Amino acid sequence: MRTATTIEASGGEHWSEQADFVVEAEKLGLDVCWVAEAWGSDAPSALGYYAALTDRMLLGSGVIQVGTRTPVAVAQTAITLSNLSGGRFLLGLGASGPQVMEGLHGVPFARPLTRVRETVEIVRRVLDGGKLAYSGREFTIPLPGGDAVPMRLSMRAEHDIPVYLAALSPAMLRLTGELADGWLGTSFVPEGAAEAYFAHLDEGLALRGRSRADLDVCQGAEVAFAPDEEALGAMIAGRRKELAFSLGGMGSASTNFYNNAYSRQGWADVAAEVRERWQAGDRDGAAGLVTDEMVLATTLIGTEPMVRQRLRVWRDAGVNTVRLYPAGQTLDDRLATLGRAIELVREADVPE
Repeated sequence: MRTATTIEASGGEHWSEQADFVVEAEKLGLDVCWVAEAWGSDAPSALGYYAALTDRMLLGSGVIQVGTRTPVAVAQTAITLSNLSGGRFLLGLGASGPQVMEGLHGVPFARPLTRVRETVEIVRRVLDGGKLAYSGREFTIPLPGGDAVPMRLSMRAEHDIPVYLAALSPAMLRLTGELADGWLGTSFVPEGAAEAYFAHLDEGLALRGRSRADLDVCQGAEVAFAPDEEALGAMIAGRRKELAFSLGGMGSASTNFYNNAYSRQGWADVAAEVRERWQAGDRDGAAGLVTDEMVLATTLIGTEPMVRQRLRVWRDAGVNTVRLYPAGQTLDDRLATLGRAIELVREADVPE
């Protein structure tokens, strides 16, 4: 399995410390660094900066929110970052959700599946280097009724640019299997992944005559090491409210993909009640409903032997790339956690 992490610049962290983390993560042997884009910084600006600071590590947009830029602007960004980094760029795209798209960007969230499909199709046509003519439901290029004619970019992609899609819903998972080179997933329970995730991915793969070997399954989770069972209990207690926020506070009043994902993996009743209490303002009550099992099932939190065994479960479930979110109060703490986690991922690939 490859190792990855995600940097998010919306938490108030100093830019210099974040850059130090990226540089040191590469020294530790990390394979991929994704840069998130939600309601904090944009991803491409930071990626260009990190490309100048690193030499080997792959860098990915995790994710550029489809609809906030035109598809051609996305392709221009991808080509620029790929060429600048010497072919180390991965293009991660996602539909985001109605709250961010409509509440922050003022862009309709309707028809996200069509918007993502057409964006990927247009991006790939641009990457091919020819003149662009496209007629879809969401995008028509060139616009009809005027004097515009098909154009091509004046620059070419010097390297292959793999496309990853962030997906949780069955329909978006099928689209990922059909169109993408990789899947950026979350809320992953390996024991329930076959039905909740892989069945839909495989449907999409089959539409194009592809197999699971053609798709990089990149799953993310927080990693933290507890010295003993007592410390582990405190760690779990501290994560309950975070998970309750995902189940109850993410998305909009009508759409929460995280809640739906947990529901498909065996926690439908709990997820529904957590959301109801969170939406009613009872945040502590919502957090109190989150069980130890729910926290441990979708994270890499535990004693070192627990995390080692859990990584083997992820491997056996079909994960190709583990996206690690290292816990820690300081930069050194996070790097120490990340370094040990990378070692454990490598050990997990060694036959028992």
